[in-house]
Amino acid sequence: MSLDLNEIKKPPRKQQKAPVNKKNSWSNILNKEISLFQNKRSNKKKEAFYSELSVLLASGMDIKSSLEIIAEQQKKEKDQQFYENILNEVVKGRTLSEALQDTGTISLYEYHSLRIGEESGRIKEILADLTNYFNKKIQQRKKITGIITYPVLVLVTAVLAVAFMLTFIVPMFTDVFNRFGGELPGLTKTIIKLSDFFSDYFWLFLLVVGILITFLILVRKHPLYRRISSALLLKMPFIGKVAVKIYLNRFCHTMALLTASKTPLLRSVQLVKQMIGSYTFEKALTDIESDILHGKSLHVSMSRFSVFDKKTTSLVRVGEEINRLDEIFQKLSNQYSEELDYQMGMLSNLLEPIMILLVGLLVAVILIAMYLPLFQLSTSFY
Repeated sequence: MSLDLNEIKKPPRKQQKAPVNKKNSWSNILNKEISLFQNKRSNKKKEAFYSELSVLLASGMDIKSSLEIIAEQQKKEKDQQFYENILNEVVKGRTLSEALQDTGTISLYEYHSLRIGEESGRIKEILADLTNYFNKKIQQRKKITGIITYPVLVLVTAVLAVAFMLTFIVPMFTDVFNRFGGELPGLTKTIIKLSDFFSDYFWLFLLVVGILITFLILVRKHPLYRRISSALLLKMPFIGKVAVKIYLNRFCHTMALLTASKTPLLRSVQLVKQMIGSYTFEKALTDIESDILHGKSLHVSMSRFSVFDKKTTSLVRVGEEINRLDEIFQKLSNQYSEELDYQMGMLSNLLEPIMILLVGLLVAVILIAMYLPLFQLSTSFY
């Protein structure tokens, strides 16, 4: 049995969006954030669920018995209740995709993938694909976290060290300089002024930083902020290239899973657009969606945007000509994954010495500024 394209295009009833009132835009954003936060399930839990369910179904068990086993295995009462609710809905005659969609914890991509698997009789393969998808997503996030963690720790250490020196060390030297009098070097004057400013406005600085962080958290979903931050990220030296490859890998991997599941091309683009996570790519995919509706091929539309390199568009063209887009997207995903592993390793190795040199340079400048007058004073005795 195949799905009707018009039927697939309709989003689930619970996820249809009501018209947005501009006057209440801020309250809508806040309510949406709170709702998403409450219903969110981690990628790790999703991967474990799809993996276990795939294995149980592949072993010959029915969906009801499989869900019972998964519910019994949960250590937390909250998780056990979650899967029991899904089991109860399935027992009532609802499909797995409908039961999961009612929980509000899955994306449209997951819902339509599961639904297509149920309609086509390929639910086991779809569950395995979803397991692979979330596994790759988790591994990618771990790599990014590993790269960012060390520089952030070093940067925090540098800020604390400089703050300590400006607050305690520099004032001690300033008292000594005041006793001896005389003209101080320009560098020393600058550090002393910076120390006085830091001591007088330290709490104000913390308040401004706190307000800025809060503001960014509140507006991070706003289209204007997403457009500006996405453009800046993709234009950053080296980091921008890595970010582009991350999104291309995500795009190709998801398209491979969807096209392999016989999802119509237009619907595949729509689903990828909703989970890609980059405003720049979302805007490009919106235009690609419009081009496909007007009869253009995918590779022609993709070639209009700089975020899709020539290698990707050329291979997509081949995939369209031989009607094997799923294989082409899978190969592209594997290639981008390998390139990301290499570039992330390089980025990690590059950031570590740069951050250490930065900390050393900041401390050295302050120490030189403080000892420079003492050296001048000692030479004046001879």
